[in-house]
Amino acid sequence: MEDILRAIVLGIIQGLTEFLPISSSGHLIIARELFGWEFTDELTFDVALHLGTTAAVLIYFARDWLNMARSGLAWMAGHRGVRSDDPATADNRIGRAADAHVLGLVIAGSIPIAIAGFLLQDWIEDEVRSPIVASIMLIVFAFVLLAAERIGRGTRSMHEAKTSDALAIGSAQAIALIPGISRSGITISAALVRGLDRTSAARFSFLLSTPAIGGAALLTLGEAISDGVLDDNLDIIIAGFVTSAVIGWLSIAILMKIIQTHSFLPFIIYRIAAGTFFLLYFTL
Repeated sequence: MEDILRAIVLGIIQGLTEFLPISSSGHLIIARELFGWEFTDELTFDVALHLGTTAAVLIYFARDWLNMARSGLAWMAGHRGVRSDDPATADNRIGRAADAHVLGLVIAGSIPIAIAGFLLQDWIEDEVRSPIVASIMLIVFAFVLLAAERIGRGTRSMHEAKTSDALAIGSAQAIALIPGISRSGITISAALVRGLDRTSAARFSFLLSTPAIGGAALLTLGEAISDGVLDDNLDIIIAGFVTSAVIGWLSIAILMKIIQTHSFLPFIIYRIAAGTFFLLYFTL
């Protein structure tokens, strides 16, 4: 029962912080250190949390992913749309091209984190994943988020983004492997600096996060299956999965509404305050 309660608490933290610009990895590291939680099987909780946030982002953007999948399959099959004077056919063709373009951007933007994860994951796990590093990064990247808000006054939509934009935003996402930075925060910041409008920046950030979060979920799930973790800890995994999925979906919905009419100032203030408190707590 104790592990189920821990899974629920970690699921809430993961769901809130994965998609809001305040860093999930940093908060999970800090939470475990604060509560003194040492798990005999970290993999169980990793599977639950990764699967939950993957489900959240897939469900929220299900229509986008279905449209992109259809367009990608049509492109691979060579059916890019027949010539026709029918306005409806022309509109469908334009829509498919736009969806295929976004899919290409997501693929291009996912390359940097795939390379960085392959080359640096072990080093990050061994050398960087500490509450002190997470606390410092919470503070430092609060100012990055602030600068992006001041600099970024873009008007381009997601469909007007270029491959170079996707690679730049994807490179920013790779930096978020360091705890405390925030995947959503740094990718939205990069998108704003590259000239995307606020809604497109947030939307592309979440679409770009899907392969990264999903990839982590598949890796941990495969490891869990090979280790026989699922059979012994299914109740814990279900509790963490459901909690992080529901809270994650709500967090995406909240941020998509906030970014249209409000600034990131509350998150910036929170990052500085929380980072300062945790840094003092772990160093004094």
